[in-house]
Amino acid sequence: MFDAFREVVVVDTEFIATPGNRPVPVCLVAHELRSGRRVRIWQGQFGPAPPYATGSDVLFVAYYASAEIGCYLVLDWRMPERILDLFCEFRARTNGLDTPAGNSLLGALTYFGLDGMGAAEKDTMRELVLRGGPWSEAERTAILDYCEEDVAARGLIKPPLGHGIAYIDWSQQEFGIAAALSGDAAMQAAYKSGDCYLAFAKQAGAVPQDATKATHGPQRELFKQCTLAVQYGMEAQSLALRIAQPPILARELLRAHRETYRQFWAWSDAAVDQAMLVGVISTVFGWPVRTNERSNPRSLRNFPMQANGAEMLRIACCLAVERGIEVCAPIHDAVLICTPLDRLEADIAVMRKAMAESSMLVLAGFELSTEVKVVRWPDRYADPRGQQMWNRVCNLVAAEEPPQQQWSRRA
Repeated sequence: MFDAFREVVVVDTEFIATPGNRPVPVCLVAHELRSGRRVRIWQGQFGPAPPYATGSDVLFVAYYASAEIGCYLVLDWRMPERILDLFCEFRARTNGLDTPAGNSLLGALTYFGLDGMGAAEKDTMRELVLRGGPWSEAERTAILDYCEEDVAARGLIKPPLGHGIAYIDWSQQEFGIAAALSGDAAMQAAYKSGDCYLAFAKQAGAVPQDATKATHGPQRELFKQCTLAVQYGMEAQSLALRIAQPPILARELLRAHRETYRQFWAWSDAAVDQAMLVGVISTVFGWPVRTNERSNPRSLRNFPMQANGAEMLRIACCLAVERGIEVCAPIHDAVLICTPLDRLEADIAVMRKAMAESSMLVLAGFELSTEVKVVRWPDRYADPRGQQMWNRVCNLVAAEEPPQQQWSRRA
């Protein structure tokens, strides 16, 4: 593989990252493996471009490369075109297996029996970086050496002034993924109806065909909980506790799911069987998890939905960044973006299109729909599920603050 590249550059950065803020790059160390050239630069020495070659014929290598990419974004550097993330490679090699020292760089070195900096020393150096400057000359040298060592080896969300944020999530993503990958026509029809839970109840004959959420809300909720229980491998006893109903009703709901979506269950059972027989199960793009005698069949059954959902989110974020969207955070089955108010609706449309495209790439043309929640300055993002706790925290803070500070915070 390396023969395909003019240069192979191994990079590590150290930076200060405080909650809610962009990283502040402190230093960078790079090794070019072909020539042996080494680069060590400090704050104030970062130029308009990386201090090494870039382009499609240069391989950028890092461990947990998203950290370096974050510094690239802050420095306004051109993104690497070819990235080898050794963290991803290590997780692909060991996902599902025991890693006694964890998944960090030190954990990977330990796993392969390679020498590296001690954990205590690494913690000390990390604390030195996070302490912030000014640093003495000796401290600068120590931080650069530490950096080079690595190379060798929701209620608080508020848009800034003049901006808005949009929380965009895939509708019933796991159900849609299961429907598409299993090829179950009834399941796909339920997803496309716009309310897969009510559609399931109709397909099972539990409610009339003209039923709505308003007219048959309690029945819809039972079938919703059954659908979610299936996705997480629940059995009748656990489902009964979840819906606060007798186990016989839970068994009937699960039986209705198996009878209504027979193709899905055949596919799901086959996926678990193959994983246990072959020793690995993968996403559509090849991200694997290894199996052994201790593997949990429920986790394996849920893997195609969860892991392919992650593939979908990764692609959507890549497409969004390439199209100029500011992605604040990926959130399981959703993306939070921030944009000036005069571009808010347009950027939402771009993000939703990227999410639709990514779903079709992962699901061989089957498109998942999205929903949007918009918050405009000066409002805050509010989740009804956390409103009681948010109010309690605000009241506790208010009780400790002088009146003038309370007024400033509310303003």
